Amino acid sequence: MSSEHDQRPWGSYTVLDESSIHKVKRIEVRPACRLSYQRHHHRAEHWFVVAGSARVTLDGDVRTLGPGDAIDIPRGGAHRIANIGNDELIFIEVQHGDYFGEDDIERLEDDFGRAG
Repeated sequence: MSSEHDQRPWGSYTVLDESSIHKVKRIEVRPACRLSYQRHHHRAEHWFVVAGSARVTLDGDVRTLGPGDAIDIPRGGAHRIANIGNDELIFIEVQHGDYFGEDDIERLEDDFGRAG
C-alpha cells in the first residue's frame, strides 16, 4: 500500500495504514487553524496528540490537549480540533468502523466555506 498524502486549507494528512475495519492518519494542523466542526455516521475516531497544543470540541464540551493526551470521538459525535499553539499541531487519528471515505464528513461549521 502506498501512503496517501493530502493538503487541506488547515494543514495536511498522511494515511499511515488502512484496512476494511480501520484507517490510521498522521494529521498536521498549522498554527491558528482548525478543522471543520463535523460528525461521521460510519466511524468513530481516537486522537493521540504527538506535538503541539490542541483545543478539542466534542458535542459542545471543550478540552485542551497536549503531547501524550488522547480523546475518543464516538460515531455521530460532533467534533473539531484547533491548533492553539505557535507550532504545528501533530496528532494521530485512528478511525474504526465500516466506512472511511472522505464523503462521510458532515460539516456543521467550516472556516473555509465547505459546510452545508
